[in-house]
Amino acid sequence: MKMQDIRKIAKQNGLKTGKLNKTLLVKQIQITEGNFDCFASASNDYCDQSDCIWKDDCFTLAKKKVAIS
Repeated sequence: MKMQDIRKIAKQNGLKTGKLNKTLLVKQIQITEGNFDCFASASNDYCDQSDCIWKDDCFTLAKKKVAIS
C-alpha cells in the first residue's frame, strides 16, 4: 500500500502522520483500531490475522528486516 493511502487511513482514525515511516504509522493505526501492532513482524510468511489489510506489505518488510539482520 502506498504511503498516501496509509496517511489517508491514519487521518480517518484521527492520527497525525507527521514524519513517521511506514512501519511506525501502520503500527499506530493498528493500535488505534484496537488491533495488535504487529506490522512487519511476521516470520516465515505466517500470520494468523486473516483479514488484515496490511498483510502483503507486512510480509515484504518482515523479509527485508530478516535479510538485514
